[in-house]
Amino acid sequence: MKTFKLLIIGIVLVFANPVHSQVSVSVNIGSPPMWGPVGYTDVQYYYLPDVQAYYDVPSSRFIYYEGGTWVHRTYLPARYRNYDLYGGYKVVMNDYHGNSPYTHFKEHKMKYARGYRGPAQKNIGMRPGRGNSGPNYSREANHGRQIQGPGHGNGNGNSKNNGNGNGNKGGHGKRK
Repeated sequence: MKTFKLLIIGIVLVFANPVHSQVSVSVNIGSPPMWGPVGYTDVQYYYLPDVQAYYDVPSSRFIYYEGGTWVHRTYLPARYRNYDLYGGYKVVMNDYHGNSPYTHFKEHKMKYARGYRGPAQKNIGMRPGRGNSGPNYSREANHGRQIQGPGHGNGNGNSKNNGNGNGNKGGHGKRK
């Protein structure tokens, strides 16, 4: 009888764990980024005129032209490492439903040139460093670099002489 009870408890635990995993995984898929514009939760793409790139909301990837082809990456290219996703304008692509928004890139590039600003936008979340707490939002912990959200920052500050950035200063050895 004791073995039968243990078997039943084991079966319940085996089936209970995967159900919990499925719920937690499906919650975050396809949610817009904190730097995305308010009011567009069901949109698939944003066009970022300042960097001539697209953002695929469901896959959380940027789409941009590099090396003669369109690539899908979780980050922007290095030349835009300091681009402010919170401050940049996002064109919401309401009229496109497909897998290749860049097929209309020439039109988008002409209609929404670099520096384009349409109607005022408000971001879903606050810009990091503006009253938010936690290690990912601390400007001091990141040596003055503005963090642009998970997976969106590019580059590291390195220094050998002044102890700022990610250099090797600040060790715990004895000073001479």
